[in-house]
Amino acid sequence: MSRTWYRRLLLSYFPIFLLTVTILIFTSFVFINDISRQETKKADRAASRYLVDNVDRAVREAEMSVLQAVEETPAYKAYFNDAEGRGTDNVYAIARSLRSVTDSSAYLESVYLYDKETGTVLTQSGLTEANGFFDEDWLEQIDSGALRLGWQPLREYVPGLNLRPVRVLTANKDMPLPFGSEGTLVINVKMSAVERLIDNMVNGELSFVNVTNEAGETVYQAHAEESGGQTLNELKLERLGWTFSSGIKGASLFGWVSVISYLWVAIAIGTVLCAIVYLIYVTRRNYKPVQVIMNRIEAHQIRTLDQGEKRTDELKLIDGVLESMIHHTHDYEQKRRENERLQRSRLFSELLRGERAEQAAERLELFSPLGGGSSSSRFAVVVYEIERHESVFRDRYTRGDQNTLKFALMNVFQELTRTSKLQGWAEWLGGDRLAVIFIAEEDDATTMEALRHLAESYRTWVASHLRLSLCCGIGPVVQGTERIFASYEAADSVLRHKLLLSGEIMLADSGDSAPQLLETYKYLQTIAELVKRFRMSSGQWREQLDVLFDEFEQDFVKDEAIRSLIQALLQMLGREVAVMSDGLQEALSGERTAEFERELSEATTLARVKSLLSDHLTDLFRLYVSASETKSYRAMVSEMKTYIEENFANPDLSLKHLSDRFQISGKYASYLFKTEFDMKFVDFLTQLRMKEAERLLLESDCPLQDIALQVGYANAITFGRVFKRVSGITPGDYRRQKRGMSTFEA
Repeated sequence: MSRTWYRRLLLSYFPIFLLTVTILIFTSFVFINDISRQETKKADRAASRYLVDNVDRAVREAEMSVLQAVEETPAYKAYFNDAEGRGTDNVYAIARSLRSVTDSSAYLESVYLYDKETGTVLTQSGLTEANGFFDEDWLEQIDSGALRLGWQPLREYVPGLNLRPVRVLTANKDMPLPFGSEGTLVINVKMSAVERLIDNMVNGELSFVNVTNEAGETVYQAHAEESGGQTLNELKLERLGWTFSSGIKGASLFGWVSVISYLWVAIAIGTVLCAIVYLIYVTRRNYKPVQVIMNRIEAHQIRTLDQGEKRTDELKLIDGVLESMIHHTHDYEQKRRENERLQRSRLFSELLRGERAEQAAERLELFSPLGGGSSSSRFAVVVYEIERHESVFRDRYTRGDQNTLKFALMNVFQELTRTSKLQGWAEWLGGDRLAVIFIAEEDDATTMEALRHLAESYRTWVASHLRLSLCCGIGPVVQGTERIFASYEAADSVLRHKLLLSGEIMLADSGDSAPQLLETYKYLQTIAELVKRFRMSSGQWREQLDVLFDEFEQDFVKDEAIRSLIQALLQMLGREVAVMSDGLQEALSGERTAEFERELSEATTLARVKSLLSDHLTDLFRLYVSASETKSYRAMVSEMKTYIEENFANPDLSLKHLSDRFQISGKYASYLFKTEFDMKFVDFLTQLRMKEAERLLLESDCPLQDIALQVGYANAITFGRVFKRVSGITPGDYRRQKRGMSTFEA
């Protein structure tokens, strides 16, 4: 069996080996082929770019030589400025200049001036009429406005009578330069010269170039072959609107790739032969341990057969044993890691809370990642907090993205900690806080400076890469594991006073951890006084606002308490002044208030909170004063009282009736009665009606129905119900008691 297993082991390697080698060979071939193609394309692009640049430079230099001659020769400007400028001397000077420019450039076919006003053309040969000019068709297109300025598409140009047309590139320039309208300077460049330039720069044995215009029509082909080639690059010449398509001729390219392919095939075959020899050697060398294992398996199978059981394949037996062992090992490791993480997290929480301090040192050595930590070591706690966690972090990202970002924040922090040569143990507390316990290995001042520098680096990296804003509280250095909670409480305290401390990185001292009782009643008194002065339209409310914020600073009030007291101030103020007008109601409940509350929640300093609150209250005060001054308060109350006393018998008298009569809101009318008479409008109206009803019951013999109509009630039943609720007895009983009449007399 040993020899059989040896052959099975040896032969089992060959399929995967041959497959791997085949994949490597073809991968190498494709890789080299791709590299060759990329390098060829890169070289072709560099050559094509150089060609395009040379064509562009040649055309531009031809154009610039003409424009330079025009600028340097005064006769051009004089020719278009006045009638005297068209004299013989200027004409001859311009003709000489045109002839000199044309002769000095190998690319210029001709240059001439077209005078639109006189209908004449000035060439290097002299002055002639536009009618009958050999390029008359081009002049007609210029006059019709069909041509744009600058370089025109390639065209057929007849240089003179009885001459064959040639292809030229034409540029039109308005005269006098640069934006004149009296004439046009026409520059014609020889296409044949451009074609020679392209031919000279293209290797006809390897490369080809095809030039097309904006319409996709072929302008020129350099060294193209009928069998075609492979286009590698396309470059655009913006000045002329041409596209240069360049590539390698097919036969040369494929021949080059074939040579490289044969080389790699030979290398691959040699590699396969060497690998086969090495495989046989390694198999023979490593077979002995396998033989020992197989002998033991064979002995086990012999015992199994003696007991009457079926023979089991040795590979299945090995697979079952290994699978069982791996499964148990994996379960054990997973439970061990989970237990270790749980113990570590529990220890971290207990250290921050100061619980089970007597066992902390021993457990610290077992579970914490801090090396060299003991019960007598010095520690410092740093707490990082994600600012605007709900609006920026929790609402913007999904739960999976939040976990990913927290993982990234933890990894970045650990990397920066290693770089700073500090030992830190970090754990997340809740959703927005990362707490870190550091071992202080140097003096307190040096440790605090190192922690501050680390916090600044961490905060800057997170802000620039993850677009998150962090604030940091650094607790003082403490002695022993039982004092870690004091450093944490100090760091937590400064984070709860961000508005007062006004910083992204805050250093705490030992006094910051002492709990402070909030005397809410004192602040509510200040708030009540502020609201009172506000309601009295006194500008002294601003002094009370200053007093309130001075108390915040003096008492070192926490951020959440400050925000709660400000909300209480706004609620009290809203109840007092919202009834004054609809404008105040809208200002206290509209989008403007929502925007103010959003800015207030995002404020990071007490000065910013005070500024926002002061501006908001100033706007409300302006609206309140405006509503108060619309009509005098006292006069309005007196007028309303008189009107009610005169019209209380009107059954339609109501708050709506008063609001329509005095142009105020119903809520404000109710507010005025409550403030001035310490009773509701309904009670005030009922009181007037009942006094009049009592008088009529005593002084007249009118029936109850008539009395009810005279005091503003539609029927005697409603009148009787209200009278009994106010007086405690019915109207009839009241009349009998007051007049001393018996029941039968009534």
